[in-house]
Amino acid sequence: MDSLLIRGGTRLKGKIEISGSKNSALPIVAACLMAEGKTTLQGVPRLSDIDSMTKLIGELGCHVYRHDSTREAVGGGPQLNGPLDIEVTDEKQIEARYDIVKTMRASICVLGPMLAKRGKAIVSIPGGCAIGDRPVDLHVRGLMKLGAEFRTEGGNIIGEVKGRLKGCQMYLGGAQGPTVLGTINVMCAAALAEGETVLVGAACEPEVLDCAEMLIKMGAKIKGHGTPEIRIEGVERLKGVEHRIIPDRIECGTFMIAAAITNGELELKNCNADHLIAVSDRLEEVGVKIKRENGTLFVSSSRRLNPVEMTTQPYPGFPTDLQAQLMALLCLGDGMSVITERIFPDRFLHVGELNRMGGRIRKEGATAVIQGVRELQGATVMASDLRASAALVLAALVAKGTTRIDRVYHIDRGYEKIEQKLNAVGAQIERVKEKSAAA
Repeated sequence: MDSLLIRGGTRLKGKIEISGSKNSALPIVAACLMAEGKTTLQGVPRLSDIDSMTKLIGELGCHVYRHDSTREAVGGGPQLNGPLDIEVTDEKQIEARYDIVKTMRASICVLGPMLAKRGKAIVSIPGGCAIGDRPVDLHVRGLMKLGAEFRTEGGNIIGEVKGRLKGCQMYLGGAQGPTVLGTINVMCAAALAEGETVLVGAACEPEVLDCAEMLIKMGAKIKGHGTPEIRIEGVERLKGVEHRIIPDRIECGTFMIAAAITNGELELKNCNADHLIAVSDRLEEVGVKIKRENGTLFVSSSRRLNPVEMTTQPYPGFPTDLQAQLMALLCLGDGMSVITERIFPDRFLHVGELNRMGGRIRKEGATAVIQGVRELQGATVMASDLRASAALVLAALVAKGTTRIDRVYHIDRGYEKIEQKLNAVGAQIERVKEKSAAA
């Protein structure tokens, strides 16, 4: 198991090219199960979650091929990825096995496409990060409204359709707000259903919009994507296409905070600033300078960081996936900050680890109160989930001394070559095996 050794105190300066979105690529790869012919996806990041998803659809009868690329990233970063080709060659396979599904929650996204195209699906109840309860009942409920029948057996969700799915009107909202993967799952299934489907209370995230745009290229008839009401007129078949995955707004936000926490200057290439308006708003309130120019963000900060209040919300609000990273930054704020988590109220496992590094954070239910300190100290800490891992990396970049972060397999699920990207702009990060790190 790998660990990261990070020597803090260096100021980041240079260019980083943002990878394609993990949260967009995963359901889009699953949606390729519905296409006839080859689909080519550009900008798919190389991540362990992507590897798991491509392995999964490979077992579900797809031929998957990743092209090589010779182009280096802007700013001397790691080599970029070539396109990903996906083509369905066998539609008889209908089971998503536990061995793959247990590592990745987004595997539930094969459920809708398989029911719509193959009439039956057996999907193990998925795993993922330990950030609180994230039930799949909204996915199942939406697909049931389209006519699918479900039962659970041996830890599997088993869905079947008699004939063809039937369009209808449904409400998709849940106790914690709209469901992104649930919206995509039902939207994919509705694209091949008979008649019109209206999704009310749909998620508005850019990842939903990206998947809808690819489905439209495939021949789907979808309107209203990116709004709370999506209308889908079902078609009989979808064809393979070429599509480019949107930039990863969470990776971009993480590197924006990296510039801020190190008092650095970063030029972030391949960004969509429109996807980061709430993030930019909070960071500018903190004292971060952000300039937008033709898909590039120029990010720098003053030495004084202002305290702020922030509440996570569904898009276009501040994303829960950047809550931990902002908390790391606010540990050095000049005063008291307050963060409230409305999406996953239990998503505070990073609090204890940041406090080990000298932070002063008090958790009160779904709220964390952060009293800024003058400096953080290097320590041995443990990553508990994907975004908590990123927060610990950010804290380590500015901490006095050396920090060791264990269980960094979490970060490999969502950040492509993070140490190479950060080292290229001045960080001092070394990846080591756990035995070496402990020596």
